[in-house]
Amino acid sequence: MKMLFQYNWKVRDEWFEWCKQLSTEQLLQERVGGAGTILYTLFHIADVEYSWLRGVQGKPDVVVAYEDHQSLQQVKALSDVWREELSSFLEVWSSEQENETIRVPWSEEEHTKGEIIRHVIAHEIHHMGQLSIWARELGFKPISANVIGRGLLI
Repeated sequence: MKMLFQYNWKVRDEWFEWCKQLSTEQLLQERVGGAGTILYTLFHIADVEYSWLRGVQGKPDVVVAYEDHQSLQQVKALSDVWREELSSFLEVWSSEQENETIRVPWSEEEHTKGEIIRHVIAHEIHHMGQLSIWARELGFKPISANVIGRGLLI
């Protein structure tokens, strides 16, 4: 599980780097499918991860306005700060927490912590696929989705 977060974060960083070749207009252009724009998709990925994992920890949600993060650098900085906080939590994660149930403010349903952890991992992978489609539409090679060869087990 921790390895998949490392994978997602590594791929996310590669997408941030990849995005540097795009103009602001390309980052903010509304696109078909996904979360709408490339920049908003990157913001959305980090925001969802942060919100759900704060919920797993029993912490209140922190609502951050996308309108206040309209550059690649701002979204990357936010992602980095949140990642640092979440890394500490994930380092102490244990399988004993898997079946503990919680309720987060934005959902009326109870969820297990393990279910939420896996949802967050799958959510990012899903959106990385959308970024790959948009990259190809723009005529660029997308970031590789391979887990193999990234040195994550070292």
